[in-house]
Amino acid sequence: MANLTMRSTAAEGIVVIHIDGILDATTRDQFSEYLDTEAEEHGPGMVLDLGGVSFLDSRALGLIVHHWQRSTGAGGHFALIAVHYPTSKVMWVTGLSQRLPMFETLDEALAAFAN
Repeated sequence: MANLTMRSTAAEGIVVIHIDGILDATTRDQFSEYLDTEAEEHGPGMVLDLGGVSFLDSRALGLIVHHWQRSTGAGGHFALIAVHYPTSKVMWVTGLSQRLPMFETLDEALAAFAN
């Protein structure tokens, strides 16, 4: 069984990356390469759907922060959706839950981008 699967869709011109599985040291390279490829192919804006993530560690969070900074620095929109505290506690422990753009749904993220 794969520890991590990802697939992409588009919504209002922004790539939405749906992530299922574990985001940790064992999947870091796969996650990083996928995000890099999507950013190169679709531009700086991206939404990460973390609803299927069963565990997130600090290394994966570091990659998320990197892509957030890269997206916004290039003038793109960035958001996390469907973040669940039990599987993503590291975001709260580090205080990043207060800084990262997080929304319950894709529609909420897209509405925030429109403002």
